[in-house]
Amino acid sequence: MDQLLTLQALLAVVCGSAVGFSLALIGGGGSILAVPLLLYVVGVHDPHVVIGTSALAVSFNAFANLIPHARAGHVRWKVAFVFAATGVLGAFIGSSIGKVVNGQHLLVSFALLMLVVAVLMLRDRRGGADRYPLPGMYPRLGVVGLGAGGLAGFFGIGGGFLIVPGLMYASGMEIIHAIGTSLFAVGAFGLTAAANYAVSGLIDWPIATEFIAGGIAGGWLGALGAKRLAKTRGALNLVFALAIIVVAIVMLVKSLRG
Repeated sequence: MDQLLTLQALLAVVCGSAVGFSLALIGGGGSILAVPLLLYVVGVHDPHVVIGTSALAVSFNAFANLIPHARAGHVRWKVAFVFAATGVLGAFIGSSIGKVVNGQHLLVSFALLMLVVAVLMLRDRRGGADRYPLPGMYPRLGVVGLGAGGLAGFFGIGGGFLIVPGLMYASGMEIIHAIGTSLFAVGAFGLTAAANYAVSGLIDWPIATEFIAGGIAGGWLGALGAKRLAKTRGALNLVFALAIIVVAIVMLVKSLRG
């Protein structure tokens, strides 16, 4: 039993490192593999515990990755607070619904979401020129934040793949500021969802701690490698998107078979 627990702890650290590394390297969509990794590699069997644990891990990883972006001046703090204010409400509502949805149905929905994320990752994310601030942007930020937070809370994910383009649409900021600003929202949404799941006892705290530790280490490594691998980012996105598609199909098959 002790050996199995040690192996599970090691797998949690390794998987957390992979998620943190990919999140820092390619941005939005990088944390989407946290759920299948916890479920099929680490061996957490309850889908709701997986979602709760994933939300906590994603939150900590986002706040850790926020630090270097903030130091570089990539965070629009006023926008971040407005976006997160409504998004936190959405995350609470979404996570409350997610807790009562059948576990297998939740996994099927998550697999379908992964396919959507993969498609979005294949799109050109360079964005246009910086048009920040757009007139009347705060009401738009509130509406987009509410929707993104609801989705993030329901699935226990970061939601960066929606938050980044949402921030660009609502405020006109360029992508580098949208990525930096999105991390504050990702952290806030994940923490809200995790707290909601924790109240119901749906977080595996040892696994979460190990996954977070690995994620922080992987995130810093990913940040170091991001500049060196900048020229191959398109290829990295393609490979990662294809990997997400494969994992999503496997999840669909396993979930539909029961």
